[in-house]
Parts: sequence; structure tokens; C-alpha cells
Amino acid sequence: MEKASLCHRNTPLPLLNRPSNFLQFKHQNSFLKFPNPNLHRLRRLNCSVSDGTVSSSLGATDSSLAVKKAAEVSSELKGTSIFLVGLKSSLKTSLGKLLADALRYYYFDSDSLVEEAVGGALVAKSFRESDEKGFYESETEVLKQLSPMGRLVVCAGNGTVTSSTNLALLRHGISLWIDVPLDFVARDVIEDKSQFAPSEISISGSYPEDELGALYDKYRVGYATADAII
Repeated sequence: MEKASLCHRNTPLPLLNRPSNFLQFKHQNSFLKFPNPNLHRLRRLNCSVSDGTVSSSLGATDSSLAVKKAAEVSSELKGTSIFLVGLKSSLKTSLGKLLADALRYYYFDSDSLVEEAVGGALVAKSFRESDEKGFYESETEVLKQLSPMGRLVVCAGNGTVTSSTNLALLRHGISLWIDVPLDFVARDVIEDKSQFAPSEISISGSYPEDELGALYDKYRVGYATADAII
């Protein structure tokens, strides 16, 4: 399965009242930092999603049409941020980046921000396995920092909707449930087994669609609180 292809174009970034390069949040007795979205503007990119065996409605959609539609509603959004919920998948990520590009918004993935804050993917994986509650608390702190800001597209983690605090934070913007078919998510999981927490799914080498189905049912009520479903 091919990953979303990205093509970046460097553009000068405006300084907004000279904010700090990093924002920080407290985890236990330590302060962790993550990039300030006001200074880390996502460069324009082109996203494509394709798979040799899976026919995806997103992949089949003309990207130029999606960009045009997003541009049409951009002024009506008035800078309101967009939060994407749903099981993690390459389609969800690609759609988030496509929306950010079309709306000229900033794009962030909450899990990736926590990873960067704690020192990288390997450290974050260990952190998540040893202190899953702490990992989710860190994600909540990230959302607290991002939710008051405008012009963001944020991909939220799988279980973000299980927290009433997180659901309240998502109400600062427009929430969209990206309801990706489980067989597509399963292919992503097989390719990258670190996408889900140990408590969410145990990868033993077998096809994980059954476990994903149980996880989907667990989170579905929270996902259904979104403003719209895609």
C-alpha cells in the first residue's frame, strides 16, 4: 500500500506578535514543549492516496474539486479550527493535510505533537506502554493549547473522544468524524503496528480487523458527537 505522497513548497511565514517558537505543557513535574503552530506553518502540499487492492472514495475523488469546495467555504469558517476524530489511518491523515492545504490552515496531529514533545517516536512508544494514562493526559494538554487557536486542522488520537474534557475542547471548533472502512484501517495497522496503544489492540501478526471492530464499537458513541461524518 502506498503512503500519501507529499510535495512541499517553502513559503515565508508571518510572525504573529513574535510568539515563542514552542508552547509547553506540564506532565507530572516536568514541562514538555511542542512547536508553536503560529510559527510552524504547513507548507503547501499535494496529497494522493492510492492502493493497489483497495478502491477508496477519497482516492477516487478529484483533489482539485475538494480544494475548490474547501476554498468556497473558507470565508464562512472565519478561521474556525477543524478537529478530525476517528480511528487513525493514512486516509484520515491525508484528508487532514488536504483540508489544511485547501483552507490555508495549519495542520497538526496530536499524537505526533506528544511524540515530538517527549523526544521522538521511540520515547513516546515507551512512554505510552509504561504510562498510558500519562500519555493521554499529555494529549489533553496539547488539545488545551491548540483549542483556543484558530485556523488549525487537528487530527485527534483514537481515544480522544473517551474524555469529557477532550470533548469539551473539541467544541472550540468544528469536529468531523472520518469514518474510514475497517479493512482499510487494518491494512494500515499491519504496515505500522505502533499506531494503536497496547490496550486498544494487540498485534500478533494476524489480521486485526476483528479487534478494530471491537475498538470501533467502543469509541463509536464518542465519534458520533462530531458535528459531521465523512
